[in-house]
Amino acid sequence: MNDNAAQTRQAAVTPFDTAKLDHLMEEAGIDVIVATSKHNTQYLMGGYKFIFFAAMDAIGHSRYLPMVIYEKGAPDHSAYVGNRMEGAEHQNNPFWTPAVHTATWGTQDAAGLAVEHLKKIGKTGGRIGIEPAFLPSDARDLLASRLDGARFVDATHVLERLRAIKTPDELAKLRRASELITDSMLATIAAARAGSTKMEIIEQLRREETNRGLHFEYCLLTLGSSHNRAGSPHAWAEGEILSIDSGGNHHGYIGDLCRMGVLGEPDAELEDLLAEVECIQQAAFAKVRAGAAGREMIVAAEAELKASPSAAFTDFFCHGMGLITHEAPFLMTNHPVTYDGVDADKPLEAGSVISVETTMLHPKRGFIKLEDTLAITDGGYEMFGDRGRGWNRGGA
Repeated sequence: MNDNAAQTRQAAVTPFDTAKLDHLMEEAGIDVIVATSKHNTQYLMGGYKFIFFAAMDAIGHSRYLPMVIYEKGAPDHSAYVGNRMEGAEHQNNPFWTPAVHTATWGTQDAAGLAVEHLKKIGKTGGRIGIEPAFLPSDARDLLASRLDGARFVDATHVLERLRAIKTPDELAKLRRASELITDSMLATIAAARAGSTKMEIIEQLRREETNRGLHFEYCLLTLGSSHNRAGSPHAWAEGEILSIDSGGNHHGYIGDLCRMGVLGEPDAELEDLLAEVECIQQAAFAKVRAGAAGREMIVAAEAELKASPSAAFTDFFCHGMGLITHEAPFLMTNHPVTYDGVDADKPLEAGSVISVETTMLHPKRGFIKLEDTLAITDGGYEMFGDRGRGWNRGGA
């Protein structure tokens, strides 16, 4: 079989768009990528991640460092470098990469196997794309010392853009994550009573998410007039509000939503305050569609916010999400996470997913927030987990 035929055959089973990746690599001047982050190795391996290191990377004197090596235009030269125990995973469910090196226990032996593979495919002196924030210094030092003439290029942007447009399967996982988180939060609010502490409520949410098949990531919780979202012995009291902001993981894809609760019936002021938050959210939603610039959504929301009676202590934010909580599209600069809003003036693309959130830090009534997940469509958007967006009663 000639090289072109081999590449065509391999591309057919590659779990990502090789043509898109090749184009992005060409634009960035990258010959071969050595991906090392958990989220990007998972993506490039079609959703696979090794369960043994799901919670902690450290082992012995080093850490787990999976690697996916991909050469531009040559998917048949791809390799996976993993831990020795992953050989059993490959035996049961073979990895797509033609080369599989499951022989590592740490960072340096992983880097050494990567060097051997790059030598085999003749790319030791090329432009090698790495993820600087996810490549340990000892592994990078070893790569640099053994790859004479290689030039390292930051491939972070390339891999972010590769993941930006979600496949139908990815959208289904994000939708399911959002639905299960919403159900878990509503059940948690209903189960909480006067006297329930923050730690007890957070533990209840963890159980609710775990029982629904989610991997619990975090819960940011406020009670009463406090703006403090950390766990504590602080107990919920009659008439007080609650905000519950949670991230849960479904097959690697994150859900991230916020809903409100109240112990008793919300008074007129609370109804008005949440309505202000909702109006800002709806102003943003009205501008969301494929082809519209992300800035249109931001401008509309900020105009509604400026007219709000609570503008002085209210904030609007939106960000892309998928395998991680902040990814492309990047819509706002350093607000609050440190990155540039490079996509604000670019058209939103169908298949991308964004989080839209409005947060009110009311000086007397407390932390009032809605956070929603939207998948961009040609005609507008689809909201995931579109339930419980009003005042949800505790102690039900």
